Amino acid sequence: MAIDFTLTPEQRELQASTRAFARDILAPVVRAADAEADPLRAFQMTKEAYVQAYRAGIAFCMLPTQYGGGGVSNVDLILAAEEVCAVDPGFACTILVNGLGLMPVWYWGSDEQKDRFLRAATSDPTGEYIVGYAVSEPAGSPGGTANFDAPDASPVGIGVTATLDGDHYVLNGRKYWPCNVAGWDGQGANASIVVVRTDPSKGGTEGLSAIMIERGTPGVSFNLISKMGHRLTPNAEIVFTDARVPANNLVEGTRGNGDLLINRNFAWSGPVAGIAAVGVARTAYESALEWARTYTAGGPSPIINHQNVGYVLGDVAARIEMCRCFCWKTAHFLDQHDYHGELIGAMCKIQCTELMFDAVYKCMQVVGVNSLDKQHEFEKLLREAAVLPLYDAGNFGMQRRRVHGVLASPDYNPRALMDDEFVPFTKFMETIDTVPTYQETPLPV
Repeated sequence: MAIDFTLTPEQRELQASTRAFARDILAPVVRAADAEADPLRAFQMTKEAYVQAYRAGIAFCMLPTQYGGGGVSNVDLILAAEEVCAVDPGFACTILVNGLGLMPVWYWGSDEQKDRFLRAATSDPTGEYIVGYAVSEPAGSPGGTANFDAPDASPVGIGVTATLDGDHYVLNGRKYWPCNVAGWDGQGANASIVVVRTDPSKGGTEGLSAIMIERGTPGVSFNLISKMGHRLTPNAEIVFTDARVPANNLVEGTRGNGDLLINRNFAWSGPVAGIAAVGVARTAYESALEWARTYTAGGPSPIINHQNVGYVLGDVAARIEMCRCFCWKTAHFLDQHDYHGELIGAMCKIQCTELMFDAVYKCMQVVGVNSLDKQHEFEKLLREAAVLPLYDAGNFGMQRRRVHGVLASPDYNPRALMDDEFVPFTKFMETIDTVPTYQETPLPV
């Protein structure tokens, strides 16, 4: 039959092996690393688990086998990601960002760049190779990056500039929030992809490109950010001060199209963020169900026998199944359409992360005030669930705007996703909401 949710034997093996890794290798370090106040030290406490993930083929499973990667499908990636995210979505984010940093090189890089960057990532004998992805910029006026693709020239949108000087680009400016970029020691990842403004006279729909920054590049410094959630993945500020980067590090296919790179990347990561929310909610649900089966609240029998508890947990279970299926469908769509899914990827990320945040809180309501006790895991699960709607192209900052841009197109077919038809995403769709289309009029006196 055409629609079949039964996993193949290979997929079951992948799911089981990833679950064993998450349970036996990752879980033992999560509590202590999450409690560590120093964000760099917290990240370093996951290094042994990361190396084992690398050697198990997890860290670069998303890259094609041609360059030494795992060559897994997007559906398989989602199956594996749920198991890691159920233990810690921050660690899973570190793995995800390896893909965000290198997949654009696979899509748009030259053969030389693919050989140089992808093979280096998959052939590291230490198993420590890590890749960063740098788009977001600091808040301020102007500042931030939600309107990165606004068609106006600088200072709107992306502010980091890359000026060609001979056979090098000179980078100046700051990024804020990029993941993995500082590496294991706070001095830089092995490589990072950075979206920069290569033409300051043009806006985000024309003036942006992506360039690879290698560890040790002079003029690049990092400051780690301490976060309330996702503490096992490293976010940092990057400061570029006349940093000179070889011109042949510019990913040629992104020249003037850095905006489309961002949208395609976040289409790919949409179901990964969605399944992260599912994994977190799954853990909260299973914990709340176990609590309800044994806790009496002073009554004659466990609270699972009370109607309200049973109804709430039943609704949570249903939402988890709904969102898991949406993530599978989105991943399948990406597999069918050359890793393009700008519309469905955004929809999946929005709906799953927001529904699952509510699901986690519903589980806490079932457990009651005891869910606030740190000896249980709910406080961490709530912190992790709170991250998911806000990061990875925030639901209000970028994701809903992407959906709006597609829906506003006169060529949009509202049944395209139902019929598994390709949905194009164009620069015209990007500019929705970025330029005021109304004029303010004074109120009547």
